[in-house]
Amino acid sequence: MLQRIQPYVAYGYPSRKTISDLIYKRGSARIGRTRIPLVDNKIVQNNLGKYDILCVEDLIEHIYQCGPNFKEANNFLWTFKLHNPRGGWRNKKKNYQQNGDSGNREELINSLVSRMI
Repeated sequence: MLQRIQPYVAYGYPSRKTISDLIYKRGSARIGRTRIPLVDNKIVQNNLGKYDILCVEDLIEHIYQCGPNFKEANNFLWTFKLHNPRGGWRNKKKNYQQNGDSGNREELINSLVSRMI
């Protein structure tokens, strides 16, 4: 499926710092059908406490390490709303290996996400 969407998305392997920045700065919880910003550990504890995820740091670890309750932790998070990167896109129509923006960036996805937060 990645082959079909590759011309339209940028993806890679984020570091723990990038995941932490995303969750702390842009993270929101999906509770019912509402979007609630993650401003308190009680939000995480009340909804994910039964999976031994008691605070935001536990949530970050489960997402980063793909822990045993990754599916529940991932479903708890609302999709991130990011800006366009500072400095703009270079070429959205070309692949990253051809000096474009889309496709697999591997570990270099961290610099793109940091420009978008």
